Amino acid sequence: MWTILTRFILRNRLANLIVIVLFTALMGWLGTRVQMSYEMARMLPETDSTIIIYENFKKQFGEDGSVMFVGLQDEKLFELDHFQAWYDLTNEVRNIEGVEEAISVARMFQLVRNDSLKKFDFVPVIDAKPQSQAEMDSLKNQIFQLPFYEGRLFNSETHVSMMMITLDKNVLNTKNRVALIHEIESTLNKFSEQYDIRLYYSGMPYIRTITSEKIQQELVMFVFLSLLIAAIILFAFFRSFRAVFFIIVIVLITVVVMFGTLSIFGFKITILTGILPPLLIVIGVENSIFLLNKYYNEFSIHGNKIKALSRVIRRIGAANLLTNATTAAGFAAFTITGNALLVEFGIIASINILLAYLVSLFLIPIIFSYLPNPKPQHIQHFEKGNVNKLLQKIAWVILNRRNVVYIITVIAVIAGVLGVVRLRTTGNMVDDISHKSRLYKDLMFFEKHFKGVMPFEISIDTKKKKGLLRASTLQKLETLQDSMAFYPELSKPVSMVEVVKFSKQAFFKGNPAYYELPTNQERNFILSYVPNLGTADSKSIINAFVDSSLQKTRISVQMANIGTTEIDTLQKKLKPTIDEIFPPEDFDVDITGGSIVFLEGTNYLVKNLISSLLLALLVIAVLMALTFSSFKMVIISLIPNLIPQLLTAAMMGYAGISIKPSTILIFSIALGISVDNTIHFLARYRLQLFLNDWKIKESVLAALLETGFSMIYSAVVLFFGFAIFILSSFGGTEALGYLVSFTLLAAMLSNLFVLPSLLLTLDKRITTKAFREPLIEILDEEDDIELDDLEIEGDEETKKE
Repeated sequence: MWTILTRFILRNRLANLIVIVLFTALMGWLGTRVQMSYEMARMLPETDSTIIIYENFKKQFGEDGSVMFVGLQDEKLFELDHFQAWYDLTNEVRNIEGVEEAISVARMFQLVRNDSLKKFDFVPVIDAKPQSQAEMDSLKNQIFQLPFYEGRLFNSETHVSMMMITLDKNVLNTKNRVALIHEIESTLNKFSEQYDIRLYYSGMPYIRTITSEKIQQELVMFVFLSLLIAAIILFAFFRSFRAVFFIIVIVLITVVVMFGTLSIFGFKITILTGILPPLLIVIGVENSIFLLNKYYNEFSIHGNKIKALSRVIRRIGAANLLTNATTAAGFAAFTITGNALLVEFGIIASINILLAYLVSLFLIPIIFSYLPNPKPQHIQHFEKGNVNKLLQKIAWVILNRRNVVYIITVIAVIAGVLGVVRLRTTGNMVDDISHKSRLYKDLMFFEKHFKGVMPFEISIDTKKKKGLLRASTLQKLETLQDSMAFYPELSKPVSMVEVVKFSKQAFFKGNPAYYELPTNQERNFILSYVPNLGTADSKSIINAFVDSSLQKTRISVQMANIGTTEIDTLQKKLKPTIDEIFPPEDFDVDITGGSIVFLEGTNYLVKNLISSLLLALLVIAVLMALTFSSFKMVIISLIPNLIPQLLTAAMMGYAGISIKPSTILIFSIALGISVDNTIHFLARYRLQLFLNDWKIKESVLAALLETGFSMIYSAVVLFFGFAIFILSSFGGTEALGYLVSFTLLAAMLSNLFVLPSLLLTLDKRITTKAFREPLIEILDEEDDIELDDLEIEGDEETKKE
């Protein structure tokens, strides 16, 4: 197989180059169609009961996450000039295309009793811009006489006020949302600049838009940084501008192909697929390092370029196939999670890792067959240099100080186990936002003054038409809301109860002392003033909280950005209270909203990501078993790769980093990449056994010295390649940076010290006949291709032996 492939690549160099160029151009054109994702990622499958309840709730009452919040803290807001500016600003924002409504203290509504028509009129509190301070003071007093808005629209104690901007849902899930959010922000900043008052922005539409923008910005930044770091490190290793240039070209081709693949599958750029370009760059550089190192090593031995390139394809190309297959398996395991975001990530990553392998396998030999022979400075690092000295010291350690290696390993494993027991599972709705960012600080502002902006909903079905009009039902709703007041993480609720209280206040000429539920005698008379109560075409304020049959209602609350553990605890505490107030046999009550969906989604993802990690481990073990055909060798090969995973989990435990979707996926990624060094080492080890007449000691040392260069080089590239993600403003991506970098560094040390030590200690007990004679021979190491059979037109070196 590899002989045929070698001939195909080198005999048809020009044709292969043209095909690759045309394919890249096609994928580049397709890639221009790829768009950013602005939709909220669905974490649960459509069949999940939590999603079904949430979707039914949205159909009944509308979207719970389409409001943008703007806050300001201004003691002079009710001074005439400030208020006039805020009044004009509110109306200007309201008139922006894509904005459905804007509510603030300058545009708020009240119920006014109309005795002539026997109904309440829903009218603005301020029907015209105030023209004098006396008029302003009167309006201020009127505003503070409306308890309905206290703690929901303004906080009179801290002089904080909000503008609540309802956005068109048809715009929110398209790229037009970016322009809409920026237009709103630009309009609002006029007030901020005029009075030197900071405005605070939050709400799920705003958070999602800014997050999507940051993904786009960081995508460009990380691609640039990964290319820069790769170029610097490659030049330091190979001392050749030509080698660096062409490797960079090769990895750029893989990035272009990745965008084309996204387009073919109809996927959008998300927070996960956004990290794939720099990820593919470092993986592509790793592939190129192993291929190029082998080329220089072979050329240094016999000086025949075509012979060296043919061996690169057959030996390293074969080993790279397995390493890329295991890496792809680590990503492909995400496809079983059931989460659309991770499934897309797994599909695109696994396919493009294998495509990156093919691109490097074809282009490295083809390009370097056209280039001049390597110069002495390109290959001198195999005979002298710091890396060679380091490898000699490692060889001395594993020959003379293996006990020290084992003692350090055991200590590390014990420390790892102690760290793992400290791990906790949790997550927040905006967990990936950096605590240093303005986005997070603004969110904390709303938590401080309004208890938060995260949606938390309770839906109640009375199971009877007009069941909500019963005095007992209204009393039960108020009792539940009073119970919720004891939870500091919840804001003041808004429900039918508040509207009915508002109605009673209106009935008694706006007297705030009457902001309470009506008595049995008052109830029917007061509610009769509410026009067209419950009808589908009614514009009544109460219809935002009830269905047309007056059977179902909602209690809407804004919640602080608490973790999934706290949300779960809150839910468990509320459930008995709800069941006591609303007996399950008489009422159907569901706790829902974006916060609850996030909680269930996080738990679901963590469970499925653990399953995907185990699947990745199984697939990698099977691939290695098929290649090395020895169960004992597979176990030995997994040990140096599981130890770094344990140490990474321990580091998370000691550092207080929780297990959550954005951190647990790190393990599958790191496992798929870290096992590459093991595969290359064992492949070289088996070849050296053949060349050294099955002498284990000599074979281990020879394999270490041959693969050690590539292991160290690739580890350095991967370490710094992933370390750039530490610069991300997203917590999950930042964690990916330092956790994967740490894992791969630990894996390199483990493969350099632990793996060869185990091979030497266990000796012939694991180097069995099965290891020597694999079930599937993909490495094809024993035979060499006849150069006379490999004719490359125009290259005189093909005639040399």
